[in-house]
Amino acid sequence: MPFQGTLNLQQFRGKVVYLDFWASWCAPCKRSFPWMNQLQQRYGANGLQVLTINVDAKQDDATSFLQSTPADFLVAYDAKGDSAKAYAIKGMPSSFVIGKDGKVLHQHAGENDRTE
Repeated sequence: MPFQGTLNLQQFRGKVVYLDFWASWCAPCKRSFPWMNQLQQRYGANGLQVLTINVDAKQDDATSFLQSTPADFLVAYDAKGDSAKAYAIKGMPSSFVIGKDGKVLHQHAGENDRTE
């Protein structure tokens, strides 16, 4: 899926959002994409939105990553790292579960043994 341009979490009010920060050089990020594709496919119709934010300095790096590792969910690009700063990201990948009301319910940094 190509980059979606500017996204704002406000536009997802009423949905549960799985927000994931990633970079092209991050091996665990590459391993998490198939899982996030399944998550979006399985629960998207029930109100879940997977949203990922790439923080590479060069968008070409992220684009190359996405060509070899497809995303069936929304992908935003933040080269300046403003969103990563807002969430105090310290490592890749970092993920957040955001409730329908916009509040962070859970956060995790680093590789995760992702299961259903």
